Amino acid sequence: MSSKVVAVVGSYRRGGAIDTAVEAVLEGAREKGAETHTIYLTEQHIEFCANCRECTQTPGEARVNCRQQDGLEAILQEVEAADAVVLGSPVNYWNATAIFRRFLERLLGFTYWPWGQNSPRLRNKKQPRKAVLVASSGMPGFLIPLTTGAAKALRIAARSLGAKTIGTLWIGLIAHEPHPHLPASLLNRARRMGWKLV
Repeated sequence: MSSKVVAVVGSYRRGGAIDTAVEAVLEGAREKGAETHTIYLTEQHIEFCANCRECTQTPGEARVNCRQQDGLEAILQEVEAADAVVLGSPVNYWNATAIFRRFLERLLGFTYWPWGQNSPRLRNKKQPRKAVLVASSGMPGFLIPLTTGAAKALRIAARSLGAKTIGTLWIGLIAHEPHPHLPASLLNRARRMGWKLV
């Protein structure tokens, strides 16, 4: 039985740096026999978190569904049925994009946070799937995890989704032209990360 890899892309631009790099990771996974699917958050109906915390009150390891009726549940079911995830977002104003942050905030159902408890804790610390994280920025790539919140947002999302991060791709210096061309060396590195997801 082939494995499945699902990508969740929080970029506003199809065919941009994030989209291209994520596709290279998925290409590598397909080369190893995986089935892949990309979820573009711009094409999904995801409401803002209402901060009602209803989803955090029920004890137990199982994720609790949000009361809002939108496209989130279908996304989460697809991710939970996958063996690996690829999470991608450009850095916009020192953090992941607003659309990725909206998705991240709605992962609250993976935590247990009853009233009176100071902070939430993950319901289930098992990590049955693997993750590759991809971010891009106008600054040098090595600065993304040091000076922005994007890397942390991607890591929290992966952990919430029950995925252990096995690779990161921090793509820097992409703001010099409207449509940056990613070098073959970077795309090859992305493909090799995809191999490790299978």
